[in-house]
Amino acid sequence: MTRPLPVASTSQARRYARDLVRLDPGMFRAAVGLNVAAALAALAGPRLLGDLVEAIEKHEPMDDLNRLVLALAGFVLAQAILTRFAHLASARLGERVLARLREEFVARVVTLPLSTVEAAGSGDLLTRATRDVDALSKCVRFAVPETMIALITLVLFVVALVLVSPLFAVPLLIGVPILVVGTRWYLRRAPEGYLEQNAAYSDVTEGLTETVEGARTVEALRRGRQRVARTDVDLARAWKAERHTLFLRTVWWPIIETSYVLPVVVTLLTGGWLYLRGVVTLGQLTAAVIYVQQLVDPLDRLSAWLDELEVGAASLARLLGVTAEASPAAIGPEPSGSRIELRGVRFAYRPDREVLHGIDLTLEPGERLAVVGVSGAGKSTLGRLLAGVHQPTAGSITVGEVPLAALPPERLRAEVALVSQEHHIFIGTLRENVALVRPGVADTEVRGALSAVHALDWVDDLPDGLATVVGAGGLPLTPAQAQQVALARLILADPHTLVLDEATALLDPRAARDLEQSLAAVVRGRTVVAIAHRLFSAHDADRVAVVEDGRIAEIGSHDELLAADGAYAALWRSWQGTSEKQEGRADGAPFHVR
Repeated sequence: MTRPLPVASTSQARRYARDLVRLDPGMFRAAVGLNVAAALAALAGPRLLGDLVEAIEKHEPMDDLNRLVLALAGFVLAQAILTRFAHLASARLGERVLARLREEFVARVVTLPLSTVEAAGSGDLLTRATRDVDALSKCVRFAVPETMIALITLVLFVVALVLVSPLFAVPLLIGVPILVVGTRWYLRRAPEGYLEQNAAYSDVTEGLTETVEGARTVEALRRGRQRVARTDVDLARAWKAERHTLFLRTVWWPIIETSYVLPVVVTLLTGGWLYLRGVVTLGQLTAAVIYVQQLVDPLDRLSAWLDELEVGAASLARLLGVTAEASPAAIGPEPSGSRIELRGVRFAYRPDREVLHGIDLTLEPGERLAVVGVSGAGKSTLGRLLAGVHQPTAGSITVGEVPLAALPPERLRAEVALVSQEHHIFIGTLRENVALVRPGVADTEVRGALSAVHALDWVDDLPDGLATVVGAGGLPLTPAQAQQVALARLILADPHTLVLDEATALLDPRAARDLEQSLAAVVRGRTVVAIAHRLFSAHDADRVAVVEDGRIAEIGSHDELLAADGAYAALWRSWQGTSEKQEGRADGAPFHVR
């Protein structure tokens, strides 16, 4: 069962947005100042046009008319220039804010505990890193500056209208209640609606990701119909959520249109009536009608972009929600050694289904321990607890008398490292991929790490050696080569304890045995915990722990457990007999003890 990452509250999102803007006050002031100047230049147009109409009505000299026309043209040109630079300043401010937010989001994501990511599922995090970031990008780049310009223009136009004649401000009162009531109705419902819409898309992404990544398993087990049904359910929820937000917009937008069309009609009718009675001049009427008409544009932009602001606010809340799960960067206590102790360790992925039941185990520095057992016994779970990926639900795990849970992520990985069958090749050179844990390391050390995992044979055959670009868009590596790169990274990371969970499962048995022997030579003096699915790993270990039903049923050396003729001896005989049969098969397929 997945547990979605939390979502930040509205107040947290607003506070964070204010803090982002305050980080660059100079650029913010420049953007606001240019927008105010552009709006002030726009105010002159209607007033000058009204004066021009009045001058024509009074048959003023042609020179006066020409001066008014030139002044009008000058303000229009000034408005165009100021608007251009105002948009540039707003865009630059938006890009800086967006860049800072993206950097902080990545910094938060990489500090998330692996258990949190696994519990949330890849779909939730992937949706936040793609769809939510894109939505927020559109909001910061366009919605925020456009809204700011619309608000400034709106306020200044209302002031200008009052200065023409306070009587012309009265028709605005007709539209204000409609605007306020409709907008409040929308804003009460929109945040929850857009959060639900984004969460629904997370489920769609999660389901599709699982289906694609497990395509072979789905095909082998003939579960295609079930996966299609799961996708249909997720898409139905997403459709329902998006239909709800569409309903909110279809109700709100006509209300907004009505709220600013009515004042234009009322101003024209009442203004004409006042002009006929001599209360206002024709110039004032002309300027007032144009001002009210021009109020439509900022109001229209404000209503259009307010919807994008709601989408952006929901995305920001989801991105900030990652912070709640990020590990603190506090400096923890220093371990007094590398001895690892497990006392009464219990663990459950779900409250009603415990996987490990009271594990007691001590790992001495430099010891090589093999953990064996049938599939589902709890071997991998025990390995992940030892690596600090999960925290025990009961009991304690300490390294150097310090709880693993008390160590910051960076320090934890310097103490214990997990290498599983899962790996990733990043876009870049082979050297960059291997030296990921120590970017400044010398090429000789990179080659030494690759040599230790028997990878130099194929590395030296690459077109550009360590400078060969690999990953997406570069030279593809085979699964075995990618796993060797992951093991080479481990050697450079140099932790005192290694947890190997199927680290060599993608290699053929002979290569896997050579690789593990080579790795054991490199990490001599360090603690190695090997989750052994091929029992030759157990044969080479100092001790073997047999896990059955979430408990350690037997523990001792290979010879001691064979002599005891218990569960391990039965596993060994089964594996040895099947291994001999495998050697006679043409395909040489590896045998896994599950």
